[in-house]
Amino acid sequence: MDTGIAWRPVGGTQRGRHDFERNRPAHVKKNYIKPWLKQIWCLPPKANADFVYAMEDVLSVYQRDFAADTVLVGMDETSKQQTKETRTPLAVRSGQPAIDDFEYERNGTANRFMVCAPLAGWRPVKVTDRRTRQDFAELLKDLVDDYFPNKKIVLVMDNLNTHKLSVLYDRYEPAEAARIARQIAVH
Repeated sequence: MDTGIAWRPVGGTQRGRHDFERNRPAHVKKNYIKPWLKQIWCLPPKANADFVYAMEDVLSVYQRDFAADTVLVGMDETSKQQTKETRTPLAVRSGQPAIDDFEYERNGTANRFMVCAPLAGWRPVKVTDRRTRQDFAELLKDLVDDYFPNKKIVLVMDNLNTHKLSVLYDRYEPAEAARIARQIAVH
């Protein structure tokens, strides 16, 4: 019999820290890989004059001083899937997150126009049932007639195939389309 073990104090296990291989020193920060987190950047294609021109144009717009009769507006759009619950969620308890079932029923989509006038402190969202040229034309008319009447609108947006002032001519009579288009400078 090993006398060192036999003569130890009675009661409980020994106190002390055991440095197993899986334990790290206390001063080391956690550095776990989180694949769901990512940064998205617009990486320019090599030797693309169109990209460089558009980028410099937008950057120059942001450097401008705007007159009182001009407003800077940024716009983008995104679609969102709409879902319905197939089972009743569990009641929420204090201090606990909501518990929903993973199963759902698809309930169509909605399009959101995200609009922002940063220098005016204005940022509405217009929701439409579809993502069409007509919906975009109606947004442009709303900008000119409802949101910023009697102002020149400097509109910064991506170059999606529906993001053209020509959509106004698909939706409205030529005189009305021209009136709206004269109020908007696209970048």
